[in-house]
Amino acid sequence: MGKLFGLVGHPLGHSMSPLMHNTEFKELGLPHHYQPFDLKKEELEEGIKALRLLGIEGFNVTIPHKVSIIPLLDEVEQEAMEIGAVNTVYRKDDLLIGANTDGQGYLQSLLKLIGEDSLIDKKILVVGAGGAARAVAVSISRSGVGSLTIANRTLEKAEELCRVCSTYADVNAIPLDTASSSLETYDIIINTTSIGMSPETDRVPLPVKGIKDETVMSDLIYNPLETLWLTQGREQGAITANGISMFVEQGALAFEKWLGIKPDRYRMQETVLRKLGGL
Repeated sequence: MGKLFGLVGHPLGHSMSPLMHNTEFKELGLPHHYQPFDLKKEELEEGIKALRLLGIEGFNVTIPHKVSIIPLLDEVEQEAMEIGAVNTVYRKDDLLIGANTDGQGYLQSLLKLIGEDSLIDKKILVVGAGGAARAVAVSISRSGVGSLTIANRTLEKAEELCRVCSTYADVNAIPLDTASSSLETYDIIINTTSIGMSPETDRVPLPVKGIKDETVMSDLIYNPLETLWLTQGREQGAITANGISMFVEQGALAFEKWLGIKPDRYRMQETVLRKLGGL
């Protein structure tokens, strides 16, 4: 008998997770099903109770529930607690355990991009200090990094994230305009904000003038597949990457937590790209 998996959030019409996971179940010959569960904020608690009764084996969590779901779970992994958000829930016996595969998913996608297994000699700039930035910064810090700078319009938010990461790495916070004047000092620049996402595709999170040749510029956005910021960076000689790889990696890591088997990441990426018109 097949197992039930799903996605909890609101709204969910845009999500590609059901297509990605259900396609992979089919390709692997597994009788499982991945179902979206569109729950508003006031419906979350009762919704999680219902999912327990349904015997759900695992599910992903997206906006706006990544933080509010934490007290509704039986346990939460340490990294997810440090990030302050859960994006993956898996069943262990009769318990629902919260995890966060966003940060590790991003880390794995970044290491594949640069062709290395360590960031210990890299100087990294993270743009933004919201939920996505927390996942990226915490996981990068925990992995070992040369230095990490967090730039945000509201400096206090960047400083708070620095306090979380400082246990693991040399990290500092700066205003966004300061980052713009020192781009040549960074090996990797990561945009974790939504600036440049469709439909406001004419905006950039910060200028690219002054970056070093072959600076890695990574944008978590994948709609459009290439943001204006990445286009400008590529024209300046940067190595660029959108958020598709992170999306696939976080999904694949969730898949492994649920079933204990590795999905075909290349096939998952093809599924997403085909849906987005990138193939």
